[in-house]
Amino acid sequence: MKFQPPTLDRIMKSKTSSAMPSDKTFVNNETRNYFQAIDNMIKVFAIRPEDEVLFLTDPLLDRRVIDALHGIALSRGAYPREFMMPTTQLSRCPEEAKAIIERATFVVSSWFCSVNDPFFNKLRKDKGQRWVKITYFRDLDLLHTPQGRFPVDLVGEIIRATARIYPTDRDFDMTFKCPRGSDLVIKWTPSMVKGLHSTNRWRGQDKATEDGCYVHFMPTHGPNIYDLNCFGRDQGTWKHEHAKMEGVIFPQWAIGFDQPFQDKIGLEFKDGVVKKVHGKSSEAEIMRDMLVGVNAELHELGCGFNPKYPRYKAYPAGSNAPGALHFGTDAEKPSEYLKRNVPRWEEPHIHQDSVIFDATVKVGDRTLIDNGFLMALRDPKVIEEASRYGDPVELLETFVE
Repeated sequence: MKFQPPTLDRIMKSKTSSAMPSDKTFVNNETRNYFQAIDNMIKVFAIRPEDEVLFLTDPLLDRRVIDALHGIALSRGAYPREFMMPTTQLSRCPEEAKAIIERATFVVSSWFCSVNDPFFNKLRKDKGQRWVKITYFRDLDLLHTPQGRFPVDLVGEIIRATARIYPTDRDFDMTFKCPRGSDLVIKWTPSMVKGLHSTNRWRGQDKATEDGCYVHFMPTHGPNIYDLNCFGRDQGTWKHEHAKMEGVIFPQWAIGFDQPFQDKIGLEFKDGVVKKVHGKSSEAEIMRDMLVGVNAELHELGCGFNPKYPRYKAYPAGSNAPGALHFGTDAEKPSEYLKRNVPRWEEPHIHQDSVIFDATVKVGDRTLIDNGFLMALRDPKVIEEASRYGDPVELLETFVE
């Protein structure tokens, strides 16, 4: 019988054909990975023996998360308290919570208003309260993920390298382009850069060690490449200013939609507010109802800094992979569409995160992001820091899709 040659069809049908390593994880490797993530967690939740620890929570949070953090606090000699609200979707601190929050020195929160409530900002500024936001740590099993074990100190180095790209001695334009035709310009001044970079997160301090700090765990979200910190704060409250900006962006996805947009949808901004939504699809009409005529302001322009965060995961608060952007807007009235489609969303229904995975962003003549790739990942100091933990290319440029 004549030998049958190995055709492509036979190779494809083979049960053993492969040119890639097995995705099986052995128990010993899983144990090693898990304890690396635990060490990251303990570094971030830098509770002191004398701390008054407070958890601000909601009923949908994995109780194991609170138990784990409770255990860390007890091991340090601190005994935590907890204040639970029915939802995370709070735009302001409830009056009934203020007394117990004021007593705290270390706060762990799932509430949306954690970052911008004037009462919280004042406590951080005047009292030195240390805060950890856990939007990205609502499930203890996240400690088993690549982003959970990515070194927190390396995230800080990536953030500092990104900050160094911004010009600090002259006015400049921040420009946004993408293959679908995005063309947006934000006008910057040196004082805006100074304001943006004044926070501990832009200094790459992602551990809750400094008095007055606000950090995320897991350290994936932000800091934002533009937000109202550009204009400083007055008595703990953001000054209500916006940069001069004009143009249109074409997001690929947005919170509350099952699939990425098949048809082009354009969000046109003028001085921080969505003025028009371009497009004829049903999704464009939904976005138009959500954002036009309701003073939908650009609250944050978020970027991720953890290379192991899933690259195309947009929920719960925009993609947080390096170089992926989310344009976070807040409107004057909640969206009925979001109420129906994501009723238990961790964000309030006035908010919307519109995501672009493939933007090119320049600050003056310097490239911040190139077709969705954060240029800081190739900064020499970042590569040097990454080499302490393993192979820099694997750590920084092997993305989770």
